[in-house]
Amino acid sequence: MTATALGIIAGFVGWFLVRYILFSFYTLNQNERAVKTVFGRAERMPAATSTEDPFAEYLRPDERDRYNYPQLRIIQPGGPYFKWPWEKIFKVSVATQTVNMALDMEDPRANNGGTVLEAVTKDQLNVGLKGQIRYRISERHLYAYLFGVKRPIVHVMAYFISILRERIANFEAPPSTALGLASQPTDASAVSGVSINDLRKNLRDLNEHMDRESLSSPVRYGIALDASLITEIDAPTEVESAMAAINTAHNQVSSDISLAQASADQKIVQSKRAVEIETLKAQAEVEPLKAQAEQLRALRQSGPGALASYVRNVRLNLFRQAERVIMEVEK
Repeated sequence: MTATALGIIAGFVGWFLVRYILFSFYTLNQNERAVKTVFGRAERMPAATSTEDPFAEYLRPDERDRYNYPQLRIIQPGGPYFKWPWEKIFKVSVATQTVNMALDMEDPRANNGGTVLEAVTKDQLNVGLKGQIRYRISERHLYAYLFGVKRPIVHVMAYFISILRERIANFEAPPSTALGLASQPTDASAVSGVSINDLRKNLRDLNEHMDRESLSSPVRYGIALDASLITEIDAPTEVESAMAAINTAHNQVSSDISLAQASADQKIVQSKRAVEIETLKAQAEVEPLKAQAEQLRALRQSGPGALASYVRNVRLNLFRQAERVIMEVEK
């Protein structure tokens, strides 16, 4: 065998060792998880599917078969691990990420460059929504994320936006809030009956509704929405002036009601204090009479002539103080 042939063989062996042996070792960072495929088939947990997951209860009955994905064997952080040439490793990051809810993954120019998401309210107002979505890849649903759909985050964003727009279009203020506003108005955003004011007043309820409706996203797409935070709802420019007038009138009414309530409360307090003062005066006048009555009762019980003697002494004292006495004489 010639030296050239030996060199070719040695080069091939060296390339094979480097390509398929040395590069077959891999490691995983703390925020990474991995799935291994053997001849294109992912390693699975025996007899385990996504329908057994607690998140599956948020799926509609007709969706359970559609999203019935197998549970995969997850490679945890650490290493080094080894894989054979016919095996392939899919790494994913499970760290929590934040994205603007108006961002369109397929067309960054949409929604005003991914800054404002438009939606229509029940009274046909075209409002702009600003906020963020916090999400992470679900470790228990990597099959749906890696092999279920081509671009899971695109599907999750579209799913979230469709639910949000449907909620905006049908949103009504809770009855308890409307009743509270009638008797105890607060700020300008509390005006009920105007959809955008109702939305601004109930942003927390809107965010909580979106969190509840997104609980099935891990089973669908392998992405869990940790939280949605809608921070701002902008009205159309032509509506702002009308809303400002409404809110100004509401503030004036609220101020008048507050002043009237304060005046009424002050008068009530003054009346209560006047009643207390008169009650104390009456008690002060009655107490000496009660004490004198107790003394007379004690004198009467001490003997038959004691009360007559007491009356005689009192009369003598009065006569001593009087300058002129008129007495009736029997004829």
